[in-house]
Order: sequence, then C-alpha cells, then structure tokens
Amino acid sequence: MIRILIVLVVLCSGPVQAEVKIKTLTSPGGIAAWLVEEPTIPFTALEIMFSGGAALDLADKRGAAYLMMGLLEEGSGDMDAQAFAAAQEALAASFSFDVYDDTVSISVRFLTENRAESLALLKTVLTQPRFDPEAIERVRAQVLSILASDAQDPESVAGATWSQLAFGDHAYGASRKGTVSSIAALSRDDIAAAHAMLFVRDTLFVSAVGDISEAELGPLLDNLLGGLPAGGGLKTAPVEFAMKGGLTVVDLPTPQSVALFGHAGIDRDHSDFFAAYVLNTILGGRGVESRLSAEVREKRGLTYGVSSFLVGKEEANMLMGQVASANDRIGEAIEVIRNEWVKMARDGVSQSELNDAQTYLTGAYPLRFDGNAKIANILVGMQRQGLSTDYINTRNDEINAVTLAKINRVAAELLQPDALHFVVVGQPKGLNEE
Repeated sequence: MIRILIVLVVLCSGPVQAEVKIKTLTSPGGIAAWLVEEPTIPFTALEIMFSGGAALDLADKRGAAYLMMGLLEEGSGDMDAQAFAAAQEALAASFSFDVYDDTVSISVRFLTENRAESLALLKTVLTQPRFDPEAIERVRAQVLSILASDAQDPESVAGATWSQLAFGDHAYGASRKGTVSSIAALSRDDIAAAHAMLFVRDTLFVSAVGDISEAELGPLLDNLLGGLPAGGGLKTAPVEFAMKGGLTVVDLPTPQSVALFGHAGIDRDHSDFFAAYVLNTILGGRGVESRLSAEVREKRGLTYGVSSFLVGKEEANMLMGQVASANDRIGEAIEVIRNEWVKMARDGVSQSELNDAQTYLTGAYPLRFDGNAKIANILVGMQRQGLSTDYINTRNDEINAVTLAKINRVAAELLQPDALHFVVVGQPKGLNEE
C-alpha cells in the first residue's frame, strides 16, 4: 500500500496545468476552505494550518508546542504508538505535523478508497491525543538529542545567536525547540495545554487538492474539525527588531565559518513588497546568477554558496543572507558583501538586471504547481496571508509591473549598509567584534 501512495504522488506531479481553478466553500458547520478538484487520480492532499505556533509558548514553557507536535503520531484514542503506526501504514495515509513560530500545520495525503478511514484516524489525533508517559519520555529524549546536536552545528548556533540579538526576550528570540532545561521540565499537562491552545477553529485555514468534490469536502471538514473548540485567537506579542549594525563572533571549533547577515526587512502587505522581492532576487536570491554570488563566489572563489532572502514573521520582517567560507577568508567575504550592499543601495540595479530577474521569476512560478501536495500547501499559505484566489493569475503581473525607477527607489530605502549586522560562527581570522 505504501508503494501505491508513492506512485500516485509521482503521477500527481506531472506537467503544470495552464490554470489552477480554485473553488471557495464554507461547510455546513461554517468552516471555510479552498478546493482544487483533480479527479483523474484517486488521491487527495489536504492542508490544515492554524495561526499561532511556538511563539505562543509561555516563557518558562519553551518547546511545549514543538514537543507536542512531535507526539501526535505517538498514539491517539485507543491506539498506542505502535497501533497508530500500523493503522496509518495499512491505509497508505501520510500525516505530517510541523510547528513554526507563528503557525502549526498538518499535511495529509490519502487515497480516495481510504478517505473515510484515514480522516477518522486523523480526527483521533486532533481530539484524543494520548500523550502516554513512555511516548513523552521517548520524544523528549529525541528533542534533547537534537538540542545537543544544534549546539555544535555552526548554522544552528548562528541562527540562535541572530534571533537572540534581534529579538531579545521575546519568543522570536528563543528556539522553538526550547532549551535543555525547559524541555526537561515540561509535564504532560504542559503538552496537553499546548495542544488545546493551538488547535482551535478561530485560527483555522484549510485547502484540499485532488479527488474530492465540493459536496464531499464540506461535510468531511465538519466531521474532522467541527468538534475543535472555538478558541480565543491568541496573538504573538509585538516586538521591535533590536539588532544594530555591526559584527558578532561566536567561537566554535570548525574549519570554516558560517555567517548570517542582514537587517530589518519589509512587510508582505507593503506596497513596495514586489519591488523588494525582485530586488532581493537580483541581490542574492537567484543562486549563481545573483550579484552576491557573482562577486563572492565566481570572481573570488570565497565560498561555494551565498544567498539573501526576505523573512516574514507575524510581528517582524527581515532581509537576511547567509555565507560560509574558510576561517582565513570569511573576513574578505564579509567585506565584499558589505560593498555590494553599499553599491546597490547607492546605484540601484540596471534595466537588464531587472528584465532578467522578471523573466526568471515569472518563468519559474508555474513550476511550483507541479503536484497536488505543493498546490495545497501554496493555497493554505495564500489564505493565511489574506491573498485572493486570483493571486495565482495576477502574481506575475505584479512582478512585471516593477519599474526601474521604483526598484531603485526601494533599493535606496530598504538596503541599509550601516544597519547591516554579521553573526559569524567559527574561528575566523582577522575579525574583531564591533
């Protein structure tokens, strides 16, 4: 049965269709959802997202959401972990549980013939998680092992240091995985409380893609999700991006240094967002075709890879980048990155760079829609961002509408060389903290 599901996933990942036809619906019980019907293959991808994630953990309960999500496949209802795994395998169903700072999500894949049984199994996870003592201790040990590994991983250390410097005591400043002490102290009641807090109807977004009709999906959602508590719609606490320009070095014995860099970014709802998005593509978001890659990698051979990216959180936005280089060359890489930041802020980009980025972004966009699961994931994200169903058809128009004058104005406003901060983890030579 597992082989059948894998084959179906591959079949559902065929050529991109010319148009994704999204239906919106509200179930008899009031649950809103987006649907793309694709009846040619007896398989459906269902995405369920709740606003509110690890950032809602109490200060002394960090990691509760992360540990809870790791326990969801460890038994529910009258099934212990082994029985649950056997039931899931017999149905060839796939459940994936993920937690982020601002959301938790459940990705579900099931065959049409096993739809009812697969979702009945999932319902027990949402309404009757067991959180057995032995399962808690097993998953707790796994999380503690992950934390120990992270403490020796340069990228993880850089990320943790960046977050703490940028957000201090706010939840964004702490690891969603918690700390060794907080994870060790979490009780079953803490885990159950995280489950009750996060799985509520008021914060729910749903999308489905595949062999299921509008008439079938509505009652299915009521049965699966209608019994969840309404919830209070808890919000992540406001926070200011606190990091100033400069350099922070974290000593870690490793042959090369990893650096995260950046400063405050731009909100997804800002009128200049698409210009910033195209700008970042030119700066460091297009692999080896980006400016940073050309200068740091291609011309000087200082790294195998350097990139920049826009990061959006519920209460904070950042423009960030990452590079790794040998300890005796990371200083030169940082100098080149600083110089490119200054040049692009001062001089902007050329018309040819803008044209190339627009061609790349508009051409690559349809490739994201190459399977039911990917489409369902995109749709649920669109809902949470408050985008319309027509966004798929208008997004490339927004990219192409960015003019040279606008992108260069945004470059001057968004790129802040004096605010650029580097967090370097390793044993870099010739670098002193500022």
